[in-house]
Amino acid sequence: MRKTFTYDDVNIVPKFSTLDSRSEVELKTRFTKNTNIDIPIVSSPMDTVTESDMSIEMMRLGGVGIIHRFNTIEEQVDHVIETTYFRDSEVRDKYTHLPICAAVGVTGDYLERATELFHNGCKVLLIDVAHGHHKNVGEAIEEIKTKLSGIEIIAGNVATESGTRFLCEKGADSIRVGIGNGSLCETRIRTGVGVPQVSALLECVSVADKYDVPIIADGGIRNIGDVCKGLACGADTIMLGSLLSGTKETPGEIEKVGQWPNEKLFKKYRGSASRQAKRSDKNVEGNHKVIPYKGKTIRILSDIKDGIRSSFSYVGANNITEFHGLVELTQVTQAGTIEAKPHLL
Repeated sequence: MRKTFTYDDVNIVPKFSTLDSRSEVELKTRFTKNTNIDIPIVSSPMDTVTESDMSIEMMRLGGVGIIHRFNTIEEQVDHVIETTYFRDSEVRDKYTHLPICAAVGVTGDYLERATELFHNGCKVLLIDVAHGHHKNVGEAIEEIKTKLSGIEIIAGNVATESGTRFLCEKGADSIRVGIGNGSLCETRIRTGVGVPQVSALLECVSVADKYDVPIIADGGIRNIGDVCKGLACGADTIMLGSLLSGTKETPGEIEKVGQWPNEKLFKKYRGSASRQAKRSDKNVEGNHKVIPYKGKTIRILSDIKDGIRSSFSYVGANNITEFHGLVELTQVTQAGTIEAKPHLL
């Protein structure tokens, strides 16, 4: 039995730096084999996180929003069309380098869904399943790529070297890493399955690098420091769900509780494997909750970008590629975890 680590178990070691300012740090990164984005942030394909409003806002801020699949083909296509219209109607070439991305499954109408999404402007598809090291996922990659020339596929989720190798050899253009670590995920509680995220990322990156396939770190992010640690483990982008939940651009109405001046605002947030998202009581591995309204996404993304730039400057890295090469992680004790949090004597 091997020892494994998650974000709270490690810190980034500071190193010599020649950067005069955090503003010198470049945040561009690889999203897929052939697609780059301006910031290493991707919004999760959850039905309470990403539809067209979030997809457009993520594009405006330089990232990618992956439009969820928990609706009809027509509804999902409409969200893709709205995002495409925004991109193509803005200042010439300002956003044309950024991809439009949507999620599909591996059963039922997935091939028809993929085809409709592709022909309406979606050139990157995420095969959105909990367990990516599965024959159905491999077959879906091959079928979609055979039918849709030029499409790029993000596949996952995996958490092991063998799972990563399987997806790379099937032709995945990017791989999503993380099993059982989402904020509302109950996979580890209900099944006992999962690998702590730092160890999962280090394993998967070691294989993906050999195939020149980018890695998306998905799940386990509770703060900006975790975003930086995910990148430190070799991820090219970080997928966010809970940190973006409750923002103005997420789907759903703002719910008001109480009376002015004590009125409080909330929005719904739920896991993709929750009973509410699946509309079924079978194989439920997610939860749901109501969370305080957070305002605009740009406020959260600005803080995250500042945190990433600061982290890079602490190790003397000008960009993500340099960060991957320079960064060193150190194991943290329980006392070290306590010390890392704000405290008073």
